[in-house]
Amino acid sequence: KAFNSIMFYALSELDKPEGALDRLAIPVAGDDAKGKQLVMRLVNETGFDPVDGGNLADSWRQQPSTPAYCCDYGAEMTRKGLDAAIKGKAENIRDGEWREKYVRLFADRPAYANVHPHVIALNRSLNPL
Repeated sequence: KAFNSIMFYALSELDKPEGALDRLAIPVAGDDAKGKQLVMRLVNETGFDPVDGGNLADSWRQQPSTPAYCCDYGAEMTRKGLDAAIKGKAENIRDGEWREKYVRLFADRPAYANVHPHVIALNRSLNPL
């Protein structure tokens, strides 16, 4: 599991060369070691730092409303986000005012590029690290 925890704007516009200090990270979860390494290489070649997200059973840690989900963090903060995730908390956040905040964000902005920083700020505010 990869590429679900990064917004398309970041994926298409915020890639950086390997070794860049401000390079964003993408967690990768999987049960097949060879397949996971292949995807981690693809993440790197795409311009992002791959972070080991564990196996598929742990991939809930990179779902919507978790600390590592669509926050535009580097590798260290992405690892912290994965570690800080609390099983079941994201579902409670998503069922509450989270949806209302997203609807308001997108309703007032015609271009996604204008929404991206607000979405990242909202996601970070749900689970401050």
